[in-house]
Amino acid sequence: MLRVITLNLNGIRSAASKGFYEWLAEQHADLVCLQEIKAQEADLAENLRSPAGWHARLHCAEKKGYSGVGVFSRAQPAGWVEGLGQAEFDAEGRYLQIDLQTAIGPLSVISLYLPSGSSSEERQAAKFRFMDVFLPHMAALRASGREVIVCGDWNIAHREADLKNWKSNQKNSGFLPEERAWLSRLFDEQGWVDVYRRLHPDTTDACYTWWSNRGQAWAKNVGWRLDYQIATPGIAALARKASVFKDQRFSDHAPLTVDYELALQV
Repeated sequence: MLRVITLNLNGIRSAASKGFYEWLAEQHADLVCLQEIKAQEADLAENLRSPAGWHARLHCAEKKGYSGVGVFSRAQPAGWVEGLGQAEFDAEGRYLQIDLQTAIGPLSVISLYLPSGSSSEERQAAKFRFMDVFLPHMAALRASGREVIVCGDWNIAHREADLKNWKSNQKNSGFLPEERAWLSRLFDEQGWVDVYRRLHPDTTDACYTWWSNRGQAWAKNVGWRLDYQIATPGIAALARKASVFKDQRFSDHAPLTVDYELALQV
């Protein structure tokens, strides 16, 4: 079984102080995709950036305390791809790909942190620019012949069932009609699979992975599903279990874990 976990840490040091690494040690994970590292690699202790027993890599933002993604793998990587070749977004540390060998052939797993547009019109414009660049990149991945899992914080709730207050959020970043339509293009035109929804097509409250720090969003479970594992059909069909862990809080997001019936070649 291949266990893949994705989590937006909202700061790797903050998550570590809340017990993230202790929890991770008990999860029997094979691959962990992290987003919003919010640190420079040189500023992190060895046990945070490269914990024992893992092949680890971080792609940090140039700006201190901002963005950044990472991947931890139990298996030896066949290769890494850091960034999209787009200077604006590579400087923000938003894409890190690990290539692996499996029993069914080559597999790429990607840690993605899609920009948020909620802070300003300028950031929403940047989010749309990223989406414009990333759509053809996803098409190229889909056509590569490899199995692919794109894990991460996509900063878009796709369906009405993916957030508590969908009616009042239709004009807000993260649930804009054009953002939702963009995700639909990935699924309907390119053939990608939303793995959680494949296993839990009708789940509402239990699917949320992010809660605002305002009000009592966490206490009242007024959440959004922003974190996904989006996969090529071959490996998506091997998904057996998907769950969101909410018993302990490491950040304003919750870990999404998916088990695939597949073995890595170590």
